[in-house]
Amino acid sequence: MTLETEVLSVRVKKSLKEEAERMGLDIKAAVEELLEELVAEKKAKAQKRAEELSRSMKGVTVKEWVRAVKETRHEM
Repeated sequence: MTLETEVLSVRVKKSLKEEAERMGLDIKAAVEELLEELVAEKKAKAQKRAEELSRSMKGVTVKEWVRAVKETRHEM
């Protein structure tokens, strides 16, 4: 199984990169790990928000929803 990858190029402070290298940090692994954490956190927040919205929509008819959306558009 081949894992598809993408090249990511970022600029960081030279001193930070040098310090990370001196400390023996695997920069690629650190960036990948942090990015995975941030993506998971963002997904979890979006899921939580979707569930909150779903709960708040209980009892709202399609007709009421359409009317509310139209009214909001007129306010913009």
